[in-house]
Amino acid sequence: MNSFDIYEVMKHLPHRYPFLLVDRVRDFGPNESLVALKNVTINEPFFQGHFPHWPVMPGVLVIEAMAQACAILSFKSLERYPGDRGIYLFVGIDKARFKRPVNAGDQLRLNAKLIRKKQNIWKFEANATVDGVVVSAAELMCTYKDIP
Repeated sequence: MNSFDIYEVMKHLPHRYPFLLVDRVRDFGPNESLVALKNVTINEPFFQGHFPHWPVMPGVLVIEAMAQACAILSFKSLERYPGDRGIYLFVGIDKARFKRPVNAGDQLRLNAKLIRKKQNIWKFEANATVDGVVVSAAELMCTYKDIP
């Protein structure tokens, strides 16, 4: 299955509202890449204070959305689910760049590509685009952590 809906997304991420930042996966290649979507609506709780006169999605949340896409790629590649046994934790960001603001009404396309996997550390190239224009890019790292 190359694409899946929010119900499948929620099986592969432990996040829930208001922190679930992936709405749908459009394409997936195990141990290779994933393309996901995030619909940015004016109803997002962060828009109340960031900024009321010009609603801008905080850059850290754009990065978090990219990290969630990377986590789905990891879980789905290993055929694992978050839960009782463990989760993926965000452990590093390199080369993060913000190219333009993301506003209410935009649709983020989250692109995650696996660069390498060494022991328990996964490294990804990720970017977010709106209407084909890159709004943010970074190299992200995560690791699987067993929950005691």
